[in-house]
Amino acid sequence: MTVLDNRALNRAMLARQLLLDRADLPVVDAVAHLCGLQAQEPQEPFVGLWSRLAAFDPAALSDLLTRRGVVRTHLMRRTVHLVTADDVLAWRSRHDAMLRQRVLGVYRDELKGVDLDELAAEARDLMADGEPRTAAEIVRELAPGRPGPGPRALGEMVVAALVPMAQAPPRGLWRTKGGVRNAALSSWLGRPVDPPAADGSDPVGQALVRRYLAAHGPAATADLRAWSGLAGLPGAVTAVRDELVSFRDERGRELVDLPDAPRPDPDTPAPVRFLPAFDNAILGYQDRSRIIDDAHRGLSVAGERVVLVDGRVAATWTVSEDVVTVDPLGALSRADRAAVADQGSELASFLSDGDSDRVRVAAAPR
Repeated sequence: MTVLDNRALNRAMLARQLLLDRADLPVVDAVAHLCGLQAQEPQEPFVGLWSRLAAFDPAALSDLLTRRGVVRTHLMRRTVHLVTADDVLAWRSRHDAMLRQRVLGVYRDELKGVDLDELAAEARDLMADGEPRTAAEIVRELAPGRPGPGPRALGEMVVAALVPMAQAPPRGLWRTKGGVRNAALSSWLGRPVDPPAADGSDPVGQALVRRYLAAHGPAATADLRAWSGLAGLPGAVTAVRDELVSFRDERGRELVDLPDAPRPDPDTPAPVRFLPAFDNAILGYQDRSRIIDDAHRGLSVAGERVVLVDGRVAATWTVSEDVVTVDPLGALSRADRAAVADQGSELASFLSDGDSDRVRVAAAPR
């Protein structure tokens, strides 16, 4: 079985994640290809798409949100993702049990004794009018008669697990602040969430395997689980095994992949790219060594924005008063510093709507 080293896996990941060459794709197609973007921080998807798409216009993403072509919702790993309307309707039922268990993992003691099915039915009735509500407003209606759970536990169980929700704009619009107001997904999109397959098969799980590999592969089943939060995908991998090819990584793990997906030459040049907080190019794997050194792995879960140099995490970045500041994690060559400064200047211009192109690249740590 062919062994793919970290550099080969890195170049495959960059190609699948649209980070090797900026893609000439409509925004909705890019969101679909990427299987959604992490969106805990409302403005981060704009940076993620700017780094991936040629001539990205942030107004295009805002327009998709207001027209309900994409939605912000709890999905993979119980985190907020920006996904297409078609994908969230197709995928949400497959995530139901995981979402419920993850909320219970945090609030099990507080929710002990609460009939979750009864709570879900009452919450669906409340949200059936299509009116967006804050979690506090939802809890205020549902808490009477339930003295046990605190408002946070009750709200998170309803909003993140029991009732499929969309976060309504202005939350998530370009350079706009707005609190979280939740609308029932079926009302917001005018279509019901697809039910699980009646025959007990798992076509959605199989589709998720194919889609994940197209955006992230080659990968092990542990990587699929780390990305999705779903425990049952090894069965879906087995179901589509005849469609896949196999490799091994340097650790000896079996990796599966789509046979015709891009696996560029490991020596393919990789341009500097700025990634937003919690980007799936990093969080989409259990083994992240293809993109980030173990010594810096904590950055990926701490919400640090990072800079890729030669395809790997080499710096963090922040922005304040329209100035992008880059803090290298180690020494950068003169050419790399120049490339980082050039890309940082373009990012500053993007984030400020052209008002500033100022960038500062700090000295490397000693």
